[in-house]
Amino acid sequence: MAIVTDRQYRQILSTALAERSSGIEDLVSDSVVLYNVLKDKGRIRPFSGPEIRQTLQFNKQEAQWIRGYDFLANPPIELWNDAVWTPKTVFVPMSLTGQEMRANEGENQIFDIVDNYLEAAERALVDAFDEALHGDGTADGGKAIIGLAGAVPIIEANGVYGGIDRNTVTLWQTTTFDAQTDFSAIGTQVSSTTIRPMLSSIAAKRSRGTRYADLLIMSEEHYFAYDAATVAIQRIAKESRLGSLGFRGLEYVGGGKGAEIVLASGMNTNMPANTTYGIETRSMAIRNRASLNFANLFDGEGQKPINQDAIAQFIGWEGELTLTNPLFTWRFYDSNPAA
Repeated sequence: MAIVTDRQYRQILSTALAERSSGIEDLVSDSVVLYNVLKDKGRIRPFSGPEIRQTLQFNKQEAQWIRGYDFLANPPIELWNDAVWTPKTVFVPMSLTGQEMRANEGENQIFDIVDNYLEAAERALVDAFDEALHGDGTADGGKAIIGLAGAVPIIEANGVYGGIDRNTVTLWQTTTFDAQTDFSAIGTQVSSTTIRPMLSSIAAKRSRGTRYADLLIMSEEHYFAYDAATVAIQRIAKESRLGSLGFRGLEYVGGGKGAEIVLASGMNTNMPANTTYGIETRSMAIRNRASLNFANLFDGEGQKPINQDAIAQFIGWEGELTLTNPLFTWRFYDSNPAA
């Protein structure tokens, strides 16, 4: 007689999923630098309903200086509009056949196989998020979230974002700086001698008061150029929770501003080469549906088809990456590194 029945097996699977699913968000956070920073700054926010909607101020009222009997103007002004994003959904399947169950009867074997399947599912979710957060939203036929490539595109007036046409609403555009063409007084290539003055120029141009990019996500080329630009006494290592999680980080101070610099690289990295994203984190958020935030699709034991000797479960997430004030977020890249 089997030591572990099918019913008992499914209870083990259900318990293991319940214990592990709550930690999957931490696993994604620990592996994906942008997710980690936004989570650390409280920028992971829930939404409800069929869409993610954000009210934006696209215009301003004009103050008027008057003297004596001057007339006061009161023109109609449309101050507000909404940006709208359609939430995207991702699932990672987990299924086992009855043959696998029976081949792994016994408590130790059962837990081993469940752990192995869960680890594979968790790795798949991490890879999917890293790819999507660097993507432009066109992956899988447009079903993926709109990542940095779409929120901060190379072509500033490129397409519709959040339901608003960037080509007609200039306030909805981020800014792109090309080392090859935009810094003639400094140079045409990113190097240890040019990267600091280039970044300082950008910081001065794309900031106002307390509004500026406080996070710089760099490819290897830019990060190591910046690292080489500073001598040991000047280099400021960013000792933060990111550092404790293994993300290599520095502190940038220049152009009257300061920002955290993190390196986005590694095997099979999705970060574009020769690129820095300057992100104002107060304007960026990951919006998730509370009921499907790295949660099981099916309650309890999962589903067992009536005509198959198997059991199935899915771990899912639904939401979108949103950028609600593009003016202080920018992309800096080197279109011709060999120039």
